[in-house]
Amino acid sequence: MKGREAMVRFGIIGTNFITERLLEDVKDFEDFQLTAVYSRTVENAEEFAKRFGAEETYVNIEEMAKSNNVDAVYIASPNSLHAHQAITVMEQGKHVLCEKPLASNTIEVEAMVEVAKKNNVLLMEAMKTTFLPNFLSIQKNLHKIGKVRRYVGTFCKYSSRYDAYKEGKVLNAFNPKFSNGSLMDLGVYCIYPMLLLFGPPQSIQANAVLLETGVDGEGSIIFSYDNMEAVVMHSKISTSFSPSEIQGEYGSILIDNISDPEHVEIRYKDGSIEDITQIPSSLSMYYEVEEFIKLITENSKESSINSHYHSLTTIRIVEEARKQAGILYPADTQL
Repeated sequence: MKGREAMVRFGIIGTNFITERLLEDVKDFEDFQLTAVYSRTVENAEEFAKRFGAEETYVNIEEMAKSNNVDAVYIASPNSLHAHQAITVMEQGKHVLCEKPLASNTIEVEAMVEVAKKNNVLLMEAMKTTFLPNFLSIQKNLHKIGKVRRYVGTFCKYSSRYDAYKEGKVLNAFNPKFSNGSLMDLGVYCIYPMLLLFGPPQSIQANAVLLETGVDGEGSIIFSYDNMEAVVMHSKISTSFSPSEIQGEYGSILIDNISDPEHVEIRYKDGSIEDITQIPSSLSMYYEVEEFIKLITENSKESSINSHYHSLTTIRIVEEARKQAGILYPADTQL
């Protein structure tokens, strides 16, 4: 892609820190243009649009979906709103890049995929990890550790919003109304890459520590495969300093941060260490946007990496894990 020939005009839904980070990461990307901002309040929409140079502001998604100045929409709203918002804009012919998890449950994701296909638009889950240079390095070097016997995905990060929760204030992060919690917000970062590396598991066993609101503060899942197993540990009420790891018969790949790996190395059983870290040429969220725009310019309606299949398989696993752990969202009962 070069210059303005591949320009894609974006509308955004969600004026939060995730959106801010994405816009910062793509600020030098000539093929990305922010043209519209949706927020629940006029004040937030106008302030955000002014800060990032968007010309149009909306408090009505249906109106933004009909804008002739929007080709695609990036959605970074609470999880429970993803399906309705994505379907609304896709029905007006807009492509959608939607933050993970793609929706609250399997039925919602299936509906999103169906609408995307019906309207001949691109729908892609914004799981950034799978496009990062260090994840590609893991895929490239995986054969060096021999037959894989165990995958350990760890994403445990104490949430500052948990402090508010302990003081009696329930913010979005721990509110079941928004289909949030540790598994949905952090655990998926461990599950999605696992699927790309090893495919779907044969069975799962899930446990979680539930808070009084009914969302999970932390949890773990064991996945059974032929001749190997996988373990995922996630938490928003504690922090882990352990790396994620892929254990093979010849050695192990250690990954410092499964969601955004910055250092990756192989430790062989003879004690030697091979640094397979790749230095990125761009900021982390740039890569998913680059893939998304590339697909649009090629008139492709699905990523082969963050595919509909991978999104559907991930949400099915997450939904089964929630069922086993007793995590129920309002979105599950409104189908």
